[in-house]
Amino acid sequence: MYGMVNRAIEEMVTTGFGAEAWEKIKDKAGVDVEVFVSSEGYSDQITYGLIGAASDVLGLPAEKVMEAFGEYWILETTKRGYSDLMSSGGSTLKEFLSNLPNFHARLSMIFPHLAPPEFAVSNVNENSLTLHYMSNRAGLTPFMKGLIMGLGKMFETPVQVELAVAKASGADHDEFFVQW
Repeated sequence: MYGMVNRAIEEMVTTGFGAEAWEKIKDKAGVDVEVFVSSEGYSDQITYGLIGAASDVLGLPAEKVMEAFGEYWILETTKRGYSDLMSSGGSTLKEFLSNLPNFHARLSMIFPHLAPPEFAVSNVNENSLTLHYMSNRAGLTPFMKGLIMGLGKMFETPVQVELAVAKASGADHDEFFVQW
């Protein structure tokens, strides 16, 4: 993953729990990187290690850390550096989610080594849709749920997210039922 992901984890932890907690997390994860370079690629194992260590150090389930990070990513990280890109995705939650299948194509132009997930939408109604999430990376389903929750907050739209079909249960991808 790009360094911007690990930097955002660091920012989320230091903002909410302090620099000392971040140092404990890095130590527990065995990460000796002083500064993550946003545009540099790092092993996915570093990111997974940081999340696992954050769960242990902060005393929170890893799924909750991932969900919180998803919200943080939308509400803080994208706001600072990618607001134009985010606004191009749509002016409502429904528009943005409906445009997700094309969103990462635009990101790939900015980050040529990006290995993004794929999305599809179905059952689009006035107040709900099904979001299909396909990723080669395991374990990011809670992060995706947090991203959707963060998008609801970004668009000031109360949202409910239910994992309707889970890859972890044998399906070929995750499906989220999203209602607003």
